[in-house]
Amino acid sequence: MDKNKSSDALDEIPTFNVDNIQNNTRIINYSRTFMSIIGGVIAGILGVNGLTGIVFYFLVMAITTAGLAAKTEFSVHSYFDSWNRIVFDGILGGLMSFVLFWTFAYDMVHIF
Repeated sequence: MDKNKSSDALDEIPTFNVDNIQNNTRIINYSRTFMSIIGGVIAGILGVNGLTGIVFYFLVMAITTAGLAAKTEFSVHSYFDSWNRIVFDGILGGLMSFVLFWTFAYDMVHIF
């Protein structure tokens, strides 16, 4: 009887394809970079200044995380090994793109 329990436990261990996880992680990074650029342009057009812009960036990243989770139909473990991948992976990678497009759009709309 113990033998059956151990084989059932082995059947419940999730298996992942490394290529699929790498592709999904790459898609997360592309999505975060794209949303950073769009968020930076929107923040610049709206005339956001100072720390409010950084808060706006993290708000955009929270919306992006919610969108990615919705895309997976909230079954993140089917596509990633943990929730940390979808919540934290690449969250600071788009910050420089955000600041670049934020200042560019702000200058184009409000200064020139």
